Amino acid sequence: MGIGNEAGNADQYLTFLLNGEEYGVDILRVQEIKGWMPTTKIPNTPEYIRGVMNLRGAIVPIIDLRLRFNMPAIEYTATTVVIVLKVEHEAGERTIGFVVDAVSDVYNVTAEQFNPAPDFGEHAHTDFIRALATVDDKMVILLDIDQLVGRDAAMHAASQH
Repeated sequence: MGIGNEAGNADQYLTFLLNGEEYGVDILRVQEIKGWMPTTKIPNTPEYIRGVMNLRGAIVPIIDLRLRFNMPAIEYTATTVVIVLKVEHEAGERTIGFVVDAVSDVYNVTAEQFNPAPDFGEHAHTDFIRALATVDDKMVILLDIDQLVGRDAAMHAASQH
């Protein structure tokens, strides 16, 4: 999937907050947004994999994006939500939940608002950043969730349970 649509056409992104920064995901990938509820922890998984939840009969791995991005952990509050997303990878489509601080907004973003992610060299992996978008005079980090999940073997393992 490319970055943005043809000139003048807008893609919609659901934005959310993590550590005071705004991130976005393609709204067409969002299955639902749920309030935080405790999960069943899977042994021998990284700390950022909070566990799994049963979502209408489907076992869904839950990833804390703060911890995945090496941000400080916080206590979950009434605004903490799980964004349930459809993710594509080599084994097919999977459903994964991301714990975020709060849902922010839905933005229409045109190709003209996209800026490529900066290259930090070999010391920082940014392949999961689709682009940086300027929306309403603020920077929004647009995530490529397929890349984010695809490069993480632990997430694949958790989604197999």
